[in-house]
Amino acid sequence: MIWHHARLVAEVCTEPRARVALLHLDAAQPVVLEGPAAVIWDLIDGHRTEQDIFSELEATFKDQSGQMQVQVEGFLASLEAQRLIEAARGVSH
Repeated sequence: MIWHHARLVAEVCTEPRARVALLHLDAAQPVVLEGPAAVIWDLIDGHRTEQDIFSELEATFKDQSGQMQVQVEGFLASLEAQRLIEAARGVSH
């Protein structure tokens, strides 16, 4: 699956991009991402697949538990449920 940032999401970030605050325009509360979550947000670009994102994270953060891929999939599902990301059109699984 390839994801992109949803169109109705406002974004504010720190420099360097250590923290990212996101607000879907229909939501009441913002979502603040830090650390690996902010890195994942930056990797969601409409071109990288979930596997690409996982591979880049695995190279950056050492996964001692072997659970990183499951955690990343869960995090992406959470972002989708909050309407912060959408599946890229015309791309199959």
